[in-house]
Amino acid sequence: MSLLSAQTLTICKDAAGVAGNIFAFGLFISPIPTFRRIMRNQCTEDFSGLPYLYALLNCLICAWYGTPFMSDDNVLVTTVNTVGAMFQLTYVILYIVYAEKSKKLNTFVLLMGIFGVFAIILSASLFLLDRPTRHVLVGFLTCASLISMFASPLFIIRLVIRTKSVEFMPFYLSLSTFAMSVCFMLYGIFNFDPFVYVPNGIGTILGTVQLALFLYYERKDTDHSREPLIESFP
Repeated sequence: MSLLSAQTLTICKDAAGVAGNIFAFGLFISPIPTFRRIMRNQCTEDFSGLPYLYALLNCLICAWYGTPFMSDDNVLVTTVNTVGAMFQLTYVILYIVYAEKSKKLNTFVLLMGIFGVFAIILSASLFLLDRPTRHVLVGFLTCASLISMFASPLFIIRLVIRTKSVEFMPFYLSLSTFAMSVCFMLYGIFNFDPFVYVPNGIGTILGTVQLALFLYYERKDTDHSREPLIESFP
């Protein structure tokens, strides 16, 4: 019976992880319309590169946590975040290419800073700490990074409530975020890993709020619809 239960948990965990990887891909490709516009206009306009830089750091930390050096049986966390890091790095490079000179320099410096921070985390966790300690340390960093990432749409939620418009909260992006959070919350539960299920549980709650707001404030008139863009708001 215990063997059957273990096998069932493994199957459920792997299924949730694979589904989470699939839904995460929807998040990774969601900025493509933004960069198509940037490439078409040969200018980054008022768009900020910070969301992609932060997403890159988040993916790097989470991918490192999923490796066997840091935690047990979390390979699907590594795969999804490795792919995510590749997408985010591509977006950052494109942003640097098309940004004006001052933004190019600032974004490049921040990119080097991210690589420096990650190198410090990697070196400290691998060479200075024993495995249980590094698991906890990188686990807390992963948890904090994920929570802050899931909390980042709060300013969009505030904007939606203030404007009573979902123009800047694309439905499929919110749906993908919610679905990915649910899948990795279940993945963490089945793997008994609080560093995975706690932040994704918070992401599930915030994703539910976004979907509820979308249904409530969905505009009846679509004449003024526009491409989903990541913009900076005061």
